[in-house]
Amino acid sequence: MSDVIVERVGSLGRIRLDRPRALNALTHGMVGAIDAGLDRFLADPNVAAILLTGEGERGLCAGGDLRSLYETDGTSFAETFWRDEYRLDARIAHCEKPFVAVMDGITMGGGVGLSGHARHRIVTERSRIAMPETGIGYLPDVGGTWLLPRAPGETGTYLGLTGEAFGAADAILSGFADALVPAGALPGLIEALTALPPSADDAAVRALIARAARAPEAAPLAGARAVIDRCFAFDRVEDILAALAADGSDFAIRTHATLLEKSPASLVLTLCLLRLGRASATLEACLEREFQASLALLAEGDFREGIRAAVIDKDKAPRWSPATLAEVDPDRIVRWLEPRAAPVFPERAVEPN
Repeated sequence: MSDVIVERVGSLGRIRLDRPRALNALTHGMVGAIDAGLDRFLADPNVAAILLTGEGERGLCAGGDLRSLYETDGTSFAETFWRDEYRLDARIAHCEKPFVAVMDGITMGGGVGLSGHARHRIVTERSRIAMPETGIGYLPDVGGTWLLPRAPGETGTYLGLTGEAFGAADAILSGFADALVPAGALPGLIEALTALPPSADDAAVRALIARAARAPEAAPLAGARAVIDRCFAFDRVEDILAALAADGSDFAIRTHATLLEKSPASLVLTLCLLRLGRASATLEACLEREFQASLALLAEGDFREGIRAAVIDKDKAPRWSPATLAEVDPDRIVRWLEPRAAPVFPERAVEPN
């Protein structure tokens, strides 16, 4: 049985992640099935738009299948998986037909890669979005280092380092989503999309979404912007922590404690990648850096230990190495940014690190 349902309904090409018991966690096989679905729909003149949704009531996709990465020796499987996944994320970003992603419920990590780069990104009142990777000794990949730096002020730096989950209003504020459509209105919107003429363009899709959309409530992050922008403006994690400690507000104290729970090396690497991503001209440049750094973290960083603590043993007690920020070797972080495998996008010029 496939974990992805690919079907045409009227003029709508539907891609449905169908692994609900695992919160639609993305496997390598699912990446291939989605890519094949895009091939099919882009070649079909009767398909006006493409829609990505998740089966079940809990979410679009909780991220990549971490267990499969943990249970394979070395990095060869991860290299193949991530190479195909990142190419798919970039393909969605440049999709020739209107691509609609519905981030209903939990959408994290790899789920953000499939949806956050879409042309039309929908959230609902049930959306819970996050890039929680620093908590498992990893980094916000799948183009996270492209999306996060483009959030207003330092909100992306805050979200990328802390891994905090956010809802519909904050998703729209931070540039991860475009419209809030109530979950109860989704069936009607999908039906309307199936009735589009095959020649419909992005403007027609956007009009249908706008008709079903509702204005979000006030974004919680907006109320914390002053503290976030002031404390997360630094290029060293130590300086961010010092600023939070000096601020002394309840929000700053909670955020300070949250950061101390994360992998120190992952925090340093992530901040570096976020700053490089801010200056990058393309999504592909960010994905390329993430790919090389991800292989480094799997081979010699905290990623395997993070997966062990969160998914395998589930003891929630990772033993980070090094255990403190003071012990993180800057030269090691620089080495993690260096190429250690063939590029994901060999046809594109790679930006310097």
